[in-house]
Amino acid sequence: MRTLLFVPIIHTSADLGSLAPEVHRRGLENFGEGAWTGHLETIDGFWDALSAYFEAIPVSGAKVFQDGMIADGALGLKIVQEVEKAGSKNHRLVSRLLQRGAILMKTEDFALVKEERDQLLKIIQAKTTVRKFLGAIAYKLGKKRLLKRRDASIAQTIDQGLKEGETGILFIGAYHNVLPRLARDIRVREIKDVRKIREYQSLLSSSPKHQERFADLSRYLVMAVGGGA
Repeated sequence: MRTLLFVPIIHTSADLGSLAPEVHRRGLENFGEGAWTGHLETIDGFWDALSAYFEAIPVSGAKVFQDGMIADGALGLKIVQEVEKAGSKNHRLVSRLLQRGAILMKTEDFALVKEERDQLLKIIQAKTTVRKFLGAIAYKLGKKRLLKRRDASIAQTIDQGLKEGETGILFIGAYHNVLPRLARDIRVREIKDVRKIREYQSLLSSSPKHQERFADLSRYLVMAVGGGA
């Protein structure tokens, strides 16, 4: 039996590199300073809860699969360290796991990750509103197809890299849909409920009538692993 700890995540700005300033600007613009600041505090608490969980369990020998990780070995470690230095709590946690004996795995196909990033950069770097709008439309039209290709590639990588009797840890954006594509003999333990994380994200810009549920989900995100909402 192979075991996979499935960790659906919400990215912080530090994870996004050159895309971060635009994401932050749009967050302030779309949600307002109060709501956006509250969201950032919730995500910090979410990562603190995940870090506390992993500090309490043995991880030596576990194989770490990370959303967007295009290399392993020395290059992969360099990527982790650079993004950690930029302030990423995700990569700080991965770095800590590696220090405790976990093994970093190449998780994604470079060409697929680059394709998505290039599309996003085209939107951000557009010189006119019209070009920005057209770029956004093109990205939205192709996003589902590209995400499916990435998910299929990730599932295949996990199947090939995780051997009998081994444990893997997958950090993956909540809107990915990798689980149905995993090999049947991989036993999955969901560390946080992906449905609740998706619901939280969908309600981020919700009307006042949903604010009570949104508050419940915010509390769930920062709870110790195993808490409910």
